[in-house]
Amino acid sequence: MTLSKKLIVACISIIPTFVLALEPENVNDNKWGLNLPKGVTPFSQDIYDLHMIVLFIVTIIGVGVFGAMFYAMYAFRKSKGAQAEAWHENHIVEAIWTVIPLFILVGIAVPATEALIKMEDVSGSEMTVKVTGYQWMWQYDYVDSGVSMYSKIAESSNFARQRGSGVDPSSVDNYLLEVDQVVVLPVDTKIRFLTTAADVIHAWWVPALGWKRDAIPGFINESWAKIKKTGIYRGQCAELCGKDHGFMPIVIKVVEKDEFNSWVAQKLEDTETRNLAKN
Repeated sequence: MTLSKKLIVACISIIPTFVLALEPENVNDNKWGLNLPKGVTPFSQDIYDLHMIVLFIVTIIGVGVFGAMFYAMYAFRKSKGAQAEAWHENHIVEAIWTVIPLFILVGIAVPATEALIKMEDVSGSEMTVKVTGYQWMWQYDYVDSGVSMYSKIAESSNFARQRGSGVDPSSVDNYLLEVDQVVVLPVDTKIRFLTTAADVIHAWWVPALGWKRDAIPGFINESWAKIKKTGIYRGQCAELCGKDHGFMPIVIKVVEKDEFNSWVAQKLEDTETRNLAKN
């Protein structure tokens, strides 16, 4: 094989890595499903960076191993009169292909362990949100402010999904990923999430945050996020929880801190007004 052909083959082999490394402009847009979204939290970016490093390493290993295999099969094929060597072991080679993978694994384990420790460290949280899964909706309790609300699939999506509705799902904005009550959160704030369930096991998952947490009846899981960019981020239940499992979307709206405080005040005022009306 000529040098030019070798370079072409090497370039073609590496192309997928660079394609996957392209960051989508919208973290909610992952149409091809080829790679992890980079996310909007420090932890999600750590995961993405670690993923890309490991992907690069395994790509190089794959190109090297399969390249050597294909070259050996081509260059030393029987039709060319190749004769197998009589030896069957080489202690130096065996030591090398044992030690090198060991160092690679240790090198990967160190940042992976740091990321896992960081994921579990909820210390220094500035606010707490309790997430409770129901069949088939979510309840959100803002523990510090007293705001509480239920969030379920938007009526537009719920109607369009019904058999015989006559509505083309493609005509509905954010079909099956829109809710009647969005979760409003402040930007650049460390938020602790307490995840549980009231009936069966659910899983609260917003890809842009970089983690997924099971919601288990009688048990509380802790997580945290510090969202760096304002915007709207979508997710859904990721644990089979019954016939309407596919219809439990999650929508987070991240706003500036002043806007968040105004939203909390308005929610509390609306709650007080409803309570007075009942009395």
